[in-house]
Amino acid sequence: MDSRIFDLDAQQASVSSKIVVGLEKISEAFRVLLWEQAKTTGLSPIQIQILIFVAHHPNNMCNVSYLAKEFNMTKPTISDAIKALHKKELIEKEWSVEDKRAYTIALSSKGKSILTQVQSFPNPLLKSIERLPTKDKSSFLSQLLQLIHQLNKLDVLNVQRNCLACKFHSKVDGKHHCNFIQKTLKESELRVDCKDFSASN
Repeated sequence: MDSRIFDLDAQQASVSSKIVVGLEKISEAFRVLLWEQAKTTGLSPIQIQILIFVAHHPNNMCNVSYLAKEFNMTKPTISDAIKALHKKELIEKEWSVEDKRAYTIALSSKGKSILTQVQSFPNPLLKSIERLPTKDKSSFLSQLLQLIHQLNKLDVLNVQRNCLACKFHSKVDGKHHCNFIQKTLKESELRVDCKDFSASN
C-alpha cells in the first residue's frame, strides 16, 4: 500500500492516489458549503446535519445513540448539539414510556420551517453532478456504493444503509436484484440510504 498519496511525484503514477486526493477535494467542498450554511443560520454543522437526518428518517433512528453512530461522534457531542437545538426550539423531545431517561427527537414547527433553507446547502454539488452524462452518473453511483461498503467493512464508517449491504440484495445473472420489492435494479436505481434496509449477516 502506497503511503505517499500526497507526494506529487508519486501521486502521478497512481490512479488510486489521484482518486483519493480528488475525494478529499469533494469532502472539502462539502465541508465549506456546510459551514457557509451554518454561518447563515447561526447553527453548527452537526446541528444542521441532525435537523436534516431527523426530518427524513424514522423515529427509532432519532436518538442520541443512533445519531452518534450515524455521524461518527461521541454521545456527549450529540447530546450537546441536541440541547442547543432544543434551546433554539427547533426540535421536540419525545420521552420513552418504558425508560424515563430515554427519548427520541422530532422537528418542531420552527424546525420544519428552517428545514428547506438548511438542507439546500449541497445544491452547488448537485448542480455539478447533474451536468455529468447519465451513463457516467450511474457508474459513479455504483462505484460510490462499493466504496462506502468497503469503508464500512474497515470500520471507517459505522453506518450504511445501501443496497450492497442489505440482506434483500442479490445478484441475478450479473444484475442487481432487490428481493424486498422483487425487482431487478438498474445501477441508477441502487439506493445509498434505503428506508427498507436490513443489514445482511
